Amino acid sequence: MLWQIAQALGPAEQEYLLEARQMQALSFAVHIPLVCFGVAFPAIVLALEWLGRRRGDPLLLALARRWSKAMIGLFAVGVVTGTILSFELGLLWPEFMATYGDVFGLAFALEGFSFFVEAIFIAIYVYGWDRLSPRAHMLSGVPVALAGFSGSLMVISVNGWMQHPSGFRLEDGRAVDVEPFEALFGNAFFWHELVHMYLAAFLVAGFVTASVYAVAALRGRRDRYVRVAMAVPLTVAAVVAPVQVVVGDWAAREVAENQPTKLAAFEGLGETQAGAPFHLGGWYDADANEVRYGIPIPKLLSLLAFHDPNATVQGLDAVAPEDRPPVNVVRVSFLTMVAIGTLMAVFGVGLLIVWWRKRALPDGRWFLRAVAALGPLSVVALIAGWVTTEVGRQPWVVYEVMRTEDAVTGAGGIPLGYTALVLIYVALAAATVWLLRRLARTPLEVADGPG
Repeated sequence: MLWQIAQALGPAEQEYLLEARQMQALSFAVHIPLVCFGVAFPAIVLALEWLGRRRGDPLLLALARRWSKAMIGLFAVGVVTGTILSFELGLLWPEFMATYGDVFGLAFALEGFSFFVEAIFIAIYVYGWDRLSPRAHMLSGVPVALAGFSGSLMVISVNGWMQHPSGFRLEDGRAVDVEPFEALFGNAFFWHELVHMYLAAFLVAGFVTASVYAVAALRGRRDRYVRVAMAVPLTVAAVVAPVQVVVGDWAAREVAENQPTKLAAFEGLGETQAGAPFHLGGWYDADANEVRYGIPIPKLLSLLAFHDPNATVQGLDAVAPEDRPPVNVVRVSFLTMVAIGTLMAVFGVGLLIVWWRKRALPDGRWFLRAVAALGPLSVVALIAGWVTTEVGRQPWVVYEVMRTEDAVTGAGGIPLGYTALVLIYVALAAATVWLLRRLARTPLEVADGPG
């Protein structure tokens, strides 16, 4: 009956709407990199274990064992941040949850089921190294990888629905005639968001893991353990990075078709026009309704969005000012994501060419510095991409159906909650660093041969 109470109270007045949005954004920025490790890292660890058993290489098995301990530690941290996120949805956005809970409730239920499956089997996998046969141990890791994927799939389906709502109709302010599968898996944003996020998970897990060992190599460690520990995740990321560019093009065309105002914010396109340009850099001037200080490339936006250099692109002038997102936030995030994504793709292609020609990774200091930098840069690109997606949808929490200001709680105490949230995340970050550093100091459980 929550929806009846919410509808009786009506939309709440909240002077801390911006702070409520910032709290949700902070939690999301903390949680989403952990999701990447929950989705991609189990698959990388399983592949490493399989390779080690196939080759009879004790170092590969020892590395997989060590990484599995990091995997369960990051999973535990992700449980905390994910729980905070789920509470925030109900506490900060009660009108949204009350009105549309019937639409996406199935997805959250299945996500919870995936979480429990992952929690059970990740414990079996980590603590079963010396207790299970090799075949049984490998099989125990498969549900971990599958559950990490299925859990993220359910959450992405909800986000896709928020971007392109379908599968219901509103009656007296309540969602009725709900068709959950159409809503969650039939919306126009589901498939490209799923593929884009899944590839991003491997990019982040690959580059971040490789960057740790690149730093170790820069500090003088050049043994086989460090080389292998850097090469495996780096190869995964290098393969994925160019593919992500293609998927990004797919995503941009869906945005152009279904969210033209968001596309206009990407470019800061003030007026609807054919053959719209794309600006490299620059700042959107709301008074002049144009981008200043950027370098325009004629017709490039039309070409990228519609694969037609003369296509008409809808500008910001097509909607009222109160229906536009904060353009410069969206634009800077989008350009940051594109720039770093392009850099990663170029690096990946170059690395694969070198590997194909020389059958070995470069080992120069500039190469190691680049790998070390790409770890944090991949996280920046990940968060910038989600800022582009979510802030670009504003002022709608459900696109063109419910405004964010109509979904927020009217309760007080948000500044106090915001402060508490920051303190919790600082403590959690400190605990995570301590845990990973302690694991890194643990002696490797195998002799390091020259191999």
